[in-house]
This record gives sequence, structure tokens and C-alpha cells, in this order.
Amino acid sequence: MSDTFHREWGRVVATLIHRTGDWDLAEECAQEAFAQAAHTWPRDGVPDRPGAWLMTVARNRAIDRLRRAAVEATKREEAAVLDDPHDQTSSGLNGDRGGVPDERLRLMFTCCHPALPPEARVALTLRTLAGLTTAEIARAFLMPEATMAKRLVRAKHKIRDARIPYRVPPAHLLPERTHGVLTVVYLLFNEGYAASTGSDLVRVALCDEAIRLGRCLVELMPEESEAAGLLALMLFQHSRRDARADETGDLMTLEDQDRSRWDREEIAEATTILTGALTQGRVGSYQVQATIAECHATASTASSTDWRRVASLYGELARLAPSPVVELNRAVAVAMTEGPAAGLAILAVLEATDDLKDYHLLPATHADLLRRLGHLEEAAAQYREGLSLARTDADRRFLARRLYQVTDRRADTG
Repeated sequence: MSDTFHREWGRVVATLIHRTGDWDLAEECAQEAFAQAAHTWPRDGVPDRPGAWLMTVARNRAIDRLRRAAVEATKREEAAVLDDPHDQTSSGLNGDRGGVPDERLRLMFTCCHPALPPEARVALTLRTLAGLTTAEIARAFLMPEATMAKRLVRAKHKIRDARIPYRVPPAHLLPERTHGVLTVVYLLFNEGYAASTGSDLVRVALCDEAIRLGRCLVELMPEESEAAGLLALMLFQHSRRDARADETGDLMTLEDQDRSRWDREEIAEATTILTGALTQGRVGSYQVQATIAECHATASTASSTDWRRVASLYGELARLAPSPVVELNRAVAVAMTEGPAAGLAILAVLEATDDLKDYHLLPATHADLLRRLGHLEEAAAQYREGLSLARTDADRRFLARRLYQVTDRRADTG
């Protein structure tokens, strides 16, 4: 049911928004359809075409509501449009209207209209298209849930009040929307690849959806090298999905993963896509990240990784797209090249700010570098702090195991 939700939510909502122009109505009817599925499918079995079933139920709910509220002529017209017997959305759901390869792509470009603040574009798309909860989106942005909820409401009102059109813009306007759309797709992938909550380490349906949208973008904008760079990046990372957990479901670090379990066909596809993007000569942050991922994907062992090149690439990434998380990753790469003390010096600068104060990977990384230096007592304190901030079961188990290891070693040496 969870996979079906993430696979079909965006399709159902996007179609209803397209047909009614009413964002709240679309979300509410989609929620009712999924609630009905949760009630009837366990009893009657999952239908042969669950997406079509959900679309039909949601559309019928919307028709009922519009008819009940059809005091105004415009509402009756909307109901008539939804009740169109020639409408194929309930059966095909992949109809290509107006040259748009996917209804969800149309919704994504609407959410990423330049009239909306950049972070609101991403948040609204993740809520409407991917079905992420407000809490999940807030965690992705490292901000309070209440703040994110207000941001989402303001964004919907802006679209309604400004009458922002529901369409993919013409070709000459695509570049100004591209950055926001690529950001959304990558956040969607990251939420699937490193789930921010719950017991599952990977939410495969979200990763698959992000990669599918990435392919749509490359098809729509073949000259946009950053779209290709993002697709390559996601494929490189996705190729490691089966090796990221051991047989008990516990997290395996990149250093400890069984590289024979990496998907070589996916790595080969990513390499081809990245090579094509780089030859266009307009290198952006996604192509740099994909190149870093390629360094890992093509190294036979962690120790044979070209860490000096990885550190240099993170320096380039910090120039193109500076962020505290990029700096955290650069600290790891520098530590692998110049030693843990050099990495700790970079972390000290980060820790002097509050930018990552709620991010468990900051103390976890600090702990790992201290462990490598043999400072076990200080490492244990950092692992405890990381443990208090971790949000997933997999992260908590991993940090608890590392805490036990350094505590056990400290007892042996004490």
C-alpha cells in the first residue's frame, strides 16, 4: 500500500488539479481515494490496475463535491469536464496532452513558477506531487514543521491569486524553471535513498519515481547538461542500493559495502550519460556530484578511491553550490587525503555555526574522525549526541553499534 501511495499519489493529484484547477480539492479527493483503498483492498484484494482504480474513485469524489457545490456556473463546468466520457485519465493515466510527456511534469513546472520563492517551489512540489508529509519536507529543509506548513499554505494561495497557469512553459522559458525542478527531483530521490523517518533504509518507490522524472526531463530538455548530470548522479547512487544494508537490515557504510552487489549495468548507463553531459562544456553542480559518485562507483575498494580528486571536486562543488552539507562531505574527503585532524579542522568551522545543529551526521562524522585518531572517550560523546538526533531506526542502530565498539575498546585499553 505504501509503494502504491508513492507511485500513484502524484499522478492522481496532478490529474485532478489539471481538470479542476483546485489544489485543495485535488488533495482531499486523493486522500479519500487512498483511505477507501486502505479499507477495501485488504478485504476484496488489490485491483488489477490499482492506479486506474484510485483515479476513478478520486475523480468520482471530485464530481460529487463539485455537483453539490455547483451553485456557480463555473463549478458546473468543472464537473462537466471531469464527467467527460472521452476522458482517458481514469484508464490510461499516461495521456500526453499538448506534447507534455507526463501530467506530473506539468504540475512540477507549475509548482516551480518563478513567482514563488525558491524553497516554496520545492516544498510545494514535494507535498503535492510526491505526497511527502509536511513533517518529512520540514526535515529535508532542516526547519520546524510549523514553519513549513505556513510556507505551503502561502504558496498555494500565491498560485491561486496570481492565476499561475498549469502547464509546462514554452522552450524559451524552460531555463529559468530548470534549477527548481532539478532540485525537487533530487530531494525526492534523497528522501527515498536515505529515508528521513521510519524503519526502512530505502524507499524504493520514491527513488524509482525520481529517476523516472529525471528521464522525462532529459527527454524534454536534451540540451540541458545539468538534467543529464542529475540523472547520472541518481543512477550512480541507486546502483549501490542492495549493498547499503546487511542481511539484518543494518546500515553499511560506503567503506564496508560489498561492491560486488553494486548494479554494474546502472553504473555503465550513468557513466555514459555523465560523459555526454560533460562534453557539452557547461559543468554545473549536478555534474560535479555525479563525477564524485563515479569516483566511488569505479573504485574496486574504498582504499583505492582517488580521494585527492574527490576532495578537489568537493572544493569545486562548494564554489558552485555552497552549503553546510557540502562542507561536511568535503571534511570527510579531506580527512581521507590529509588525515583525520585536517577533517576535524573543517568540522570546527561548521560547529561554530548553528547551520547543522539538528543534523545527526555532523556529530556522527566528528565521532568517526576522533575514533580514527584513537580518541575513544571523545568519540563516544559525539556518537551519543548523534544518536540523540538520528531519526531513522537504521541510523540509530548504526550509531549505537559504533558507540558500543568505541566504549568496548576504551574498556579494553583502560
